[in-house]
Amino acid sequence: MAGATVWAVPPDAAAPARPAAGGWVALVGGGPGRPDLITVRGMELLRRADVVVVDRLAPRALLAELGPGVEIVDVGKEAHGHNITQDQINRLIVDRAGRGLGVVRLKGGDPFVFGRGGEEALACRAAGVPCEVVPGVTSAVAVPALAGIPVTHRGITQDVTIVSGHLDPSHPGSTVDWDAVATGAGTIVVLMGVGALGQITAELVKRGRAGSTPTAVIHGGGSAGQKVVTGPLADIAALAADARIGPPSVIVIGDVVALREMLA
Repeated sequence: MAGATVWAVPPDAAAPARPAAGGWVALVGGGPGRPDLITVRGMELLRRADVVVVDRLAPRALLAELGPGVEIVDVGKEAHGHNITQDQINRLIVDRAGRGLGVVRLKGGDPFVFGRGGEEALACRAAGVPCEVVPGVTSAVAVPALAGIPVTHRGITQDVTIVSGHLDPSHPGSTVDWDAVATGAGTIVVLMGVGALGQITAELVKRGRAGSTPTAVIHGGGSAGQKVVTGPLADIAALAADARIGPPSVIVIGDVVALREMLA
């Protein structure tokens, strides 16, 4: 990142100016973290960018390939320790594009899968800023695959449910229909749920999912430090705690987890 300007928090994310000619925003999904899993289009726009606004779980190794003078704004959020609000991020990307700059909003996974990309796209539309969405490989399917777990498999399951575990099932702000999730026949993939793993698994069992259901918790999917813990749904929280599994992790619940023994 020689010559790049790196900000931990935007220094002057002012009110949006009228978009200048040539300014644009691209919401780029970087994939599950490995730098070689970004799409060709995503990499093309990253190389053209004047400003890169990067998330914590984006493939940060790619930043080393940026040219001198590219402004890098780090808006990474730690659990329970957000250093910048979503409204500030929205104003930032609109502001930079309004100065005639090319802005890449580099995210982990896919921008529209728990990535708040829709909010950023709407902010750009409201300000009249050209905005392109570049899909990325979501960790909901990529991380299990890299650990040898297909989320669907002929003869086992034809459906998969992806839910956010950011709020545990008892939280009044949760909009997940946990009864429907628990009693569905297919695979359950929980993102951002390792912090509430005990509550989530207990609720699933209480609401009808068999405690013997094969379950995996995958930490650091695709990285050199990838760690996978498997076991029955009823026991997986304790097993993950014993293995010191923390975020970022993907939880997979369903009979497809048993295929890992053959495919990993």
